[in-house]
Amino acid sequence: MNATPFLRRALLLDAVASGATGALMLLAANPVAELTYLPPGLLRWAGAALLPYAAFVAWLGLRDAPSRTLVLAVIAINALWALDSAAILALGWVAPNALGTGFVLAQALVVASFAGLQAVALRGTSPLAA
Repeated sequence: MNATPFLRRALLLDAVASGATGALMLLAANPVAELTYLPPGLLRWAGAALLPYAAFVAWLGLRDAPSRTLVLAVIAINALWALDSAAILALGWVAPNALGTGFVLAQALVVASFAGLQAVALRGTSPLAA
C-alpha cells in the first residue's frame, strides 16, 4: 500500500514519543520511581520494550509502502499497551501516588490516541498500483 503523509506522520510521531518515553523510563527509572511510586523494575522493563518498538515504528513510518499487516500490528500493540496500562491500575498491580497514576493514565491516553490516528490514517491509504 502507498502510505499517506498522515499515516507516515502518525507512525513517526508514535516512534518519537515511544523512544523518548522509553529512554526516560529506562535511564531514569529510579528517579521516576521515587516521584511516582511506580516500581523501578516495571519502569525499566517498559522502557527497554519501548526502544526497539520505537525503532521499528520509525522504520515503518519512513517507508513509502509499509506493509498493511505491520501497520495493523502497530495499532494492535498500541491498543493493548493502553489497555494494559489501565489494567495495572484498575487491578491494583501497582500502587502509585497521584503523580504516578496520572503518568500511567496520560501515557495510556496518548498511546490510545496514536492507535486511533493510525487506524484513521490507514483507512486513507491506497493500494499499490499493479
